[in-house]
Amino acid sequence: MHMEVREQSKIVELWLTKEENNDPVFRESLKPIYQQYKAQKYMVAVFLSGEADLYQQTRDLLVYNRRRLAEKEVRAAKQAGVSLQM
Repeated sequence: MHMEVREQSKIVELWLTKEENNDPVFRESLKPIYQQYKAQKYMVAVFLSGEADLYQQTRDLLVYNRRRLAEKEVRAAKQAGVSLQM
């Protein structure tokens, strides 16, 4: 587990491995951390290791975001009456 405390935003990030996530005893051991930071008015965010291929997922997300940006630019140009040249 990796724990990051962000004082300014009052957020605690807990990054769990697959093994930690799948261990009910370990997950139960986190409750005192939740309670401690909740009492200090922090938000605790738990990030779980995924099962998917990180490279493929990141690539797909970047492609999707680029496509959406291009579509948005085309719509804005059409509304403004501008012709885009590629």
